Amino acid sequence: MITYEFLQNYWWLLISILGAALVFLLFVQGGQTMLISTKNATYKSMIVNSLGRKWELTFTTLVVFGGAFFASFPLFYSTSFGGAYWLWMIILFSFIVQAISYKYRRKEGNIYGTRTYDTLLFINGIIGPVLLGVAVAMMFFGAEFTVSKANILNPQSSAISQWGEGHGIEAIFNFKNMILGFTVLFLARVQATLYFFNNINDKRMHEELMPGFRLNSILFVVFFLAFAALLLTSKGVSCENGTAEWTDYKYLHNFLDMWWVLIVFLIGTLSVLYAIGRTIFTKGFTKGIWYSGIGTALVVMSLFWVAGYNDTAYYPSMLDVESSLTIRNSSSSEFTLTAMSIVSLLVPFVLAYIVYAWYAMDRVKITKKEIEETAAEEKY
Repeated sequence: MITYEFLQNYWWLLISILGAALVFLLFVQGGQTMLISTKNATYKSMIVNSLGRKWELTFTTLVVFGGAFFASFPLFYSTSFGGAYWLWMIILFSFIVQAISYKYRRKEGNIYGTRTYDTLLFINGIIGPVLLGVAVAMMFFGAEFTVSKANILNPQSSAISQWGEGHGIEAIFNFKNMILGFTVLFLARVQATLYFFNNINDKRMHEELMPGFRLNSILFVVFFLAFAALLLTSKGVSCENGTAEWTDYKYLHNFLDMWWVLIVFLIGTLSVLYAIGRTIFTKGFTKGIWYSGIGTALVVMSLFWVAGYNDTAYYPSMLDVESSLTIRNSSSSEFTLTAMSIVSLLVPFVLAYIVYAWYAMDRVKITKKEIEETAAEEKY
């Protein structure tokens, strides 16, 4: 017999998988941050062509991630997306200019020039990962909101959640949130380089990217260790027997209580570090993106699990601890979760299609000769 609690746990698992896929696909944004510093026009075209095959997957995953949260945990959706709207509006606007840039960058009659659209792609490459990291960090370090479900019956004030005056902007000025934001940014840049090594067949370009790869790897490790230290020493909200209270070292206790999550976290971390180390010390190694991608997915999923499982509030309220959101008090009804669970059985088929499409697009590597021939055809 499938229970309501099982359905809530199941949908939090699906949310964690979508979140992991989104963080992995942010390598597109990481690659976009390299356009401004790339002076060689041919290399720049190779980067854009490489990323242009994948950018829609990132945008689509972001939309699906938000939609899944809306359907399974609507109180979180209304609280975060509806309350911290300035934060989310900046994020969404950056993704809109990304879509416009890929569409019009090389379009005939472009009066702004490719550099204008490259700048917009650069902006999305910075803002997207950093602010998405900030948004996720609030799931650990808290946000400034209160929730009153009784308001839904009050026609004068039907808003369930109330935010502080910043409406999400204040989260950007929390150094804990920004540390995760920069962790995601430098991870995206590391994975972008790994993806280029695998997707672009040009040894000279690989050599030119290597110094930046080393620097981004060092910065990523530093910020990741800082985030891990903050997480393991931070308070979290425990919700047992209908009461919520701040608990010291809550996330450390979650890792220890759910040992299997700790194992997943460590395997994922080692996988990412292996990809970085093997790429730096083994000349010609191009498969690092797969080790890093799988490792990233495992780490992100484990972080979602310690945030939501083990009677933990995955969205702590810094203003009123009783308003903190858990997978128990913020989920859809049992009927809704049951109906959606049937639809979710199609997810493996969708993933299989994505894998096939990825393979079809990357079966032939991008080369300098291909880019130069294409440019010559466009000229004449």
